Amino acid sequence: GAAGGKITAQMPGQIREVLVSVGESVARGQTLLLLEAMKMEIRVTAAADGVVSQIAVQAGAVVERGQMLAEVRAAESD
Repeated sequence: GAAGGKITAQMPGQIREVLVSVGESVARGQTLLLLEAMKMEIRVTAAADGVVSQIAVQAGAVVERGQMLAEVRAAESD
C-alpha cells in the first residue's frame, strides 16, 4: 500500500533510473523509478495523483525490500 504517500521497494534490487524530480506533478500510475531485481526491470509507479515531495535514492543505489524510495504528496482537490 501507499500509506502516507511513501513509495517503498517491493523487493531488493538496484535503482536503474529515477524518472522524476522533487516538486514534479505526477499522475496515478506514472512510472517514478525503474528498479532492477532478479534480472527484471520493475516499474515503480505513483499510487495517486500528487507532487513528488521526496526522492530518497539515486540511480545505482542498492535497496532492500521495504526501503523508502520516494514520497508523493497527494494533490489538493479543490
